[in-house]
Amino acid sequence: MCIRPAIVGPHSARYAIKEKPSMTKIDLINSITASRREILVGGTVTVLASVSPRVAVAESTAVPTSNRSREAHMETMTTKDGVEIFYKDWGRGQPIVFHHGWPLSADDWDAQMLFFLQHGYRVVGFDRRGHGRSSQVADGHDMDHYAADAAAVVEHLALRDAVHIGHSTGGGVVARYVARHGKGRVAKAVLMSAVTPIMVKTPSNPDGLPIEVFDGLRNGLAANRAQFYRDVPAGPFYGFNRPGAKPQEGVIENWWRQGMMGGAKAHYDGIKAFSETDQTEDLKSIDVPTLVMHGDDDQIVPYKDAALLAVKLLKYGTLKIYPGFPHGMLTTHADVINQDLLAFIRS
Repeated sequence: MCIRPAIVGPHSARYAIKEKPSMTKIDLINSITASRREILVGGTVTVLASVSPRVAVAESTAVPTSNRSREAHMETMTTKDGVEIFYKDWGRGQPIVFHHGWPLSADDWDAQMLFFLQHGYRVVGFDRRGHGRSSQVADGHDMDHYAADAAAVVEHLALRDAVHIGHSTGGGVVARYVARHGKGRVAKAVLMSAVTPIMVKTPSNPDGLPIEVFDGLRNGLAANRAQFYRDVPAGPFYGFNRPGAKPQEGVIENWWRQGMMGGAKAHYDGIKAFSETDQTEDLKSIDVPTLVMHGDDDQIVPYKDAALLAVKLLKYGTLKIYPGFPHGMLTTHADVINQDLLAFIRS
């Protein structure tokens, strides 16, 4: 029997099979299995990629066993409570540490990490516990653990004079990290579309969002996380639901990819962390220059109850509001955001 690929693409593969009269069913199955293995090894890992990104990576980046432990050590570190944190560490120069939003990963900072790498900076991004490629642990999904994990990464990489940039939930992580762990290590901070000082409506925060908003997020995640993670980026996250907006399928799919890499338990608990954590005292404690950036069309974290309040609590805060920019402006308006970040870091 011979088997030849009729169509080989990222989403499908068909095989034309010519069976010899004398072959048994077992012979046929064995022949098909062996032929498919040859095709995969020969370069059609893209077929697997559409089904399982992790499998595709394993096939395409296989290394001798003797090198695997060294590679893993270079890309991960383990916290004191046994959580493995994945990180990227590129380049040399003054370090810039990127803290991603919920429920994403360090990949959300691709446009910024490449930009600053090309401008002579050392760029570091890591996946928060339970997110992306880090351990999908059941516990510790709160701002205290998030900040402690960030401190562990910083210590592991011996980072000094670093600029910490956080988006959305990552902005909350930056605020707590700088306030509690950053003394003597941090040069500047950036809170971008950040959840600080607190999102939920409380007696002391009467203009916050009702708890029912966050209950809705939890219900959507628990009921059908895969669909929920399509609806958020296709709608309010990037402002693609606005009249005249042109949705970018690649951006939507990349958001979905990052979200589905993480753990449902971590993401579920993370909603409480980013919405109910009061970081008023964190902001008051930060004693380094801090840039607060927010779009005035942010449908996820309304800027009036976030950026406008946060900058008033900072000792050395600078506020920059972007007319018409959405929550995910670091992606949709990377050209503007990157230049403003560079100017702030160089100032």
